[in-house]
Amino acid sequence: MILHKIETGNFKLDGGAMFGVVPKSLWQKVYPADENNMCNLSLRLLLIKDGDRKILIDTGLGNKQDEKFFSYYFLNGNDSLEKSLNELNIKKADITDVILTHLHFDHCGGSVEKGEDGHLKAAFPNASFWCSSGQWDWAMKPNPREKASFLKENIMPLMESHQLKLFDQPVNVTPNITVNLYNGHTQGLSVPFIRYGDKTIVYMADLIPTSAHIPSSWVCGYDTQPLVSMKEREAFLSEALDNNYILFFEHDLYVECCNLHRTEKGIRIKDTFKFEELIISGQ
Repeated sequence: MILHKIETGNFKLDGGAMFGVVPKSLWQKVYPADENNMCNLSLRLLLIKDGDRKILIDTGLGNKQDEKFFSYYFLNGNDSLEKSLNELNIKKADITDVILTHLHFDHCGGSVEKGEDGHLKAAFPNASFWCSSGQWDWAMKPNPREKASFLKENIMPLMESHQLKLFDQPVNVTPNITVNLYNGHTQGLSVPFIRYGDKTIVYMADLIPTSAHIPSSWVCGYDTQPLVSMKEREAFLSEALDNNYILFFEHDLYVECCNLHRTEKGIRIKDTFKFEELIISGQ
């Protein structure tokens, strides 16, 4: 198995939305905001080569939306999905599987692109797109709170291409990759657990969007069921500590990976490290 970090650029979201009811006087100390109260967030994906499979986890924002749409999110950085794949000499047609943690636009936007004829199509023509059936149904009939995050142009072309693989319980995408389900952030959030040598790496998606969200009560304002999120996080953090999981953050601009230990305040970060350090240690 070979793992590659795929950077696709950064974007900004309101700090109050990212940290919910937690006062800014607290979260600002661990995750800074700019003068407009916007937090800069990464769009960090993971590519896994497992046997003859090339598996991409999430696809970022993509580039098919108009300038007005992107102006809301203050895109920054020099990376893109295309650039990162090209640096690895990987074509979109080489990808065999895409695991979509959920269908919010910042996680699945790159799954669909405009063809030369201007029509929308699946960006990875030979891939199976793995999505939980709970999340798919949720996105098809969105609630008013999440409606703006589910964009039909990111979703319907995947159904029309007949490349969707829907599942309604934890699933093994390969013998080394298990996807578990959570419902606090959004219904059917899919979190991949990757067995890499003697380690288990968990792609956190929006279960814990940044390392600053590790206290279980620091729930993102975007979560649809915050009390469920708290229970899910408490259970996950205990499991992660007991099994020495490595947490890989999709949205944390400053911390790529960490492990955990127990403190008098509860389960907290033990060590933080770059993805490259994790790969070296796993060889």
